[in-house]
Amino acid sequence: MTTTSPTYAPPVPVTSWRERIKITRLGFFAVCFILLGAWVLISAPRNIGPNVTTLLTVDATGIQGITVPTLGFSIVVALLYVAGGIFALLPVPAFKRFKFWWLVINGLLLIPLMLIIIAAGSKTNITVMFTESFRLSTPIIMGALAGLWAESSGVTNIAIEGMMLTGACLGFVIYTLMVTAGVSLGTAQFVGIVAAVIAGGVMAALHAWLSITFKTNQVVSGTVINILAIGLTSYLRREVLVSSQAAHSTLSPVAIPGLINIPVVGTALFDGKPIFYSMIVLVVVSHIVLYYTRWGLRTRAVGENPHAADTLGIDVIRNRWTNVIISGMIAGLAGAWFTLETTGSFDDQMTSGKGFIALAAMIFGNWTPFGAAAGGLLFGFSEALGQRFQFLGVPIPAQFLQMVPYLVTIIVLAGLIGKATSPKADGVPFEKE
Repeated sequence: MTTTSPTYAPPVPVTSWRERIKITRLGFFAVCFILLGAWVLISAPRNIGPNVTTLLTVDATGIQGITVPTLGFSIVVALLYVAGGIFALLPVPAFKRFKFWWLVINGLLLIPLMLIIIAAGSKTNITVMFTESFRLSTPIIMGALAGLWAESSGVTNIAIEGMMLTGACLGFVIYTLMVTAGVSLGTAQFVGIVAAVIAGGVMAALHAWLSITFKTNQVVSGTVINILAIGLTSYLRREVLVSSQAAHSTLSPVAIPGLINIPVVGTALFDGKPIFYSMIVLVVVSHIVLYYTRWGLRTRAVGENPHAADTLGIDVIRNRWTNVIISGMIAGLAGAWFTLETTGSFDDQMTSGKGFIALAAMIFGNWTPFGAAAGGLLFGFSEALGQRFQFLGVPIPAQFLQMVPYLVTIIVLAGLIGKATSPKADGVPFEKE
């Protein structure tokens, strides 16, 4: 009689609920849109009458525009939210791209949905929204470009906030002193802008000296510069600006004939002020220089593999120094936007974190000039949206509405950005072999 050895079943691995439930970025936003759509479907018919309309005006007079049936539009968008969310949760990998773009469209519809519901029974001006969005995005886009120039060469620059703040203060201090001395307003403004650019460049040179020459941790170096800028500008404001009697005036807008008459975007793009126009020029110039010139090719090579660039005869140290100083000069010009182009005054910490939002815009744009501009426009639009909500009398405390751009920053960095690839040598000190 033959005997068989007993067989044992392999142990069943114990898995936790975290391993059984996989939460993806796509699934998270799908659930959010389903819940939002269901909430609109339930609440909109209770609070909005069937004959209520919203007028979206598109001209400066606020008379001409598009009349939208508020309840009908809300229900259609809510159904798209629910359908898109359910479709995105279906386990069909072949339609992943289609699911993604459906959710993107749902996200874009969120802005008009909120505006139309909040302005139900009245009107809201789209042209003003576009104008404010482009205007408020100016320092963010310029700050993102400043970060892009430094990080393309491999130097992390979180000191953009401090460089912007220094440029804002020094530019306005020089302008104030010149006006007090009797210099003409236009000359004083021009010299103030130049001073802001130089101030940003000097702060950037300090960052380059610490992080490139002495190989200090680049994040620590940037943090030190931000703290230094807060103390320096506060001192200058107390010692110079508080007792000055200079007139508080800003740069005058420059309308471009013909182009200003384009519907909706004409006023937003072609009736701006000088620093706003310089932002548009800088986006185009940065793209051309970084991708179509020898200097840009060498900069990107230094940012990706500085040792390989060094073996080819590229001066890595000089390249990084130059790009960091260019970064600071752009940030200083962005600082001048706050004082010389917008408010005509200087307050402590008036940049209000725009430098850090600019870094988020740069990451959102995947370290490209046009991508950074798109990210800056997104954050500028979110800030303009918060202001529009206050104007329309939304029953939410103003402090919460002022948080909108920062909440958008968190959402974009935590949820919307997929795999953003920075230059490989970004933040790595260069040691010449």
